[in-house]
Formats: sequence, structure tokens, C-alpha cells
Amino acid sequence: MSESVLQYEEKMWEMFDLTKEHMPDLTEAYYGAVKNAVYCDGALDLKTKRLMSLAIGIQAGCKDCMISQTSKLLDLGATPAEIFEVCAVAVSMGGTLAWSKALVVADYLQERGLIKTQP
Repeated sequence: MSESVLQYEEKMWEMFDLTKEHMPDLTEAYYGAVKNAVYCDGALDLKTKRLMSLAIGIQAGCKDCMISQTSKLLDLGATPAEIFEVCAVAVSMGGTLAWSKALVVADYLQERGLIKTQP
């Protein structure tokens, strides 16, 4: 991968903050009420919901979603093994296209120093 995923993440959040300034009502509606209603413990715990969201992000090919969900999962204590298992589920449903997107997750984990390339 040529572009640093961590640099991409930094720029992603910078642009997110910029769009919040220009679309405050939409931001509050979506990232306030909707997000708070979904991303909380319920019948499913928050970590499970984030794991599901990562799989959906991989399926959708949403780089921002994959990075954001992986970061949030790490904050929730998810292990690389759990994250890779979710990647495997996404690949089982989406084939090689999903596999190519799951590489973003692997790159992110590697740049964070959580996995190493095998010799």
C-alpha cells in the first residue's frame, strides 16, 4: 500500500471536522441522534455492533468506515484476531472484492504496530 493509512485517518478526521462546520444540522441529526441510538449497548453489545459495522464497511468498500470502525474496535478492546475474523466473514460473503478491501484493515493494523509481516 503506497499511502500511509494513519496519515489518511488523520486527514479523514480533519475533513470530517471541516464538513461539520459547514453542515452542522445534518451532522447533529446523523451523528447525534441516529448514531447514539445505534451505537450503544442493547440486545447486542457495542463491540458486537462495531464488529458488524466493520464487516458492512468492507462489503461496501468504504475506506473511511473500515478505518473508523477498526480504530473504534481497538478502543473497545478488540484484538487483531477478532478483527481478522470479521474480515474473513466479509470475504466469505463478498469474495475477492471484499478481500481487496480487507487489506486496508490489515494495513491499518500493521501501521499501528499490532501485526507484523511474516518472514
